[in-house]
Amino acid sequence: MRVVVLGAAAGGAFPQWNSNAQPCRRARAGDPAAIPSTQASIAVSADGHHWVLLNASPDIRQQIEQTPALQPQEGLRSSPIAAVVLTGGDVDAITGLLTLRERQAFSVLATPRVHQVLDDNPIFEVLARGIVARQPVVLDTPTPVTLPDGEASGLTVTLFAVPGKVPLYLEQPGAAPALEESDQTVGAAVSDGRATLFFVPSCAAMVPGLAERLRGAEAVFFDGTLWTDDEMIRAGLGPKTGQRMGHMSVSGPDGTLAAFAGLEVKRRILLHINNSNPILLADSPERAEVSAAGWDVAYDGMELTL
Repeated sequence: MRVVVLGAAAGGAFPQWNSNAQPCRRARAGDPAAIPSTQASIAVSADGHHWVLLNASPDIRQQIEQTPALQPQEGLRSSPIAAVVLTGGDVDAITGLLTLRERQAFSVLATPRVHQVLDDNPIFEVLARGIVARQPVVLDTPTPVTLPDGEASGLTVTLFAVPGKVPLYLEQPGAAPALEESDQTVGAAVSDGRATLFFVPSCAAMVPGLAERLRGAEAVFFDGTLWTDDEMIRAGLGPKTGQRMGHMSVSGPDGTLAAFAGLEVKRRILLHINNSNPILLADSPERAEVSAAGWDVAYDGMELTL
């Protein structure tokens, strides 16, 4: 199974379009320790020819252009992209679907609740339903991913609930949304029958069931949005904590590094990294800390073979 990181950053990418913070200035200046990154998505293939995307980033056109394996290979119009698997209804997970609107056949796999988000917004009808199949996926049920012609892709996806919240645009005014473990925010396990990859770009807490699911895994891409829970507040970038936004922190006693310490995951990779998170900077003490703990920090174009 081949895996390519299309984008490693959280919503807004790195550098974020309206951010004048020092890390973003370093990235714009071409600092080799501050490599720019598009918004989080990965591509997976069992045969190296047909690809399944996990989330459709707003930057998907740029990601395709910088990933030769995803570019047209035959005829006047074609695409190696066979399917898109959605792990939530957030803007940075679904907006890229609108770029894939050129009457190209592929399928969209998501939970019924996330499909409802698409159904409720008529703009997604640009994806003609007779061409782009919308396939509901039941939680905890291995689902074969098929190619547009109905043939097997060689991949199976299993979606599972993780603690999270509704997308920002669905929040009720004046009330903080409750965290829930449901089909609103999910992780994905992708298998080719020999190896299994876990993709969890958004997670508000490590709960026992999730820890047991990930224990001993070959490879896990995991939510690396913020280094500390109050990072955005201390930096003067916003009033919300990571928990309020539905993300657990990388550091601290309840953070990702601590949560994975005894899980014996072989390859641990942080992605969906906010532009305020110092682990984006290769020369930061925080990057050194995650490396010493056995973690990689994802970057655009990173490749794995499982």
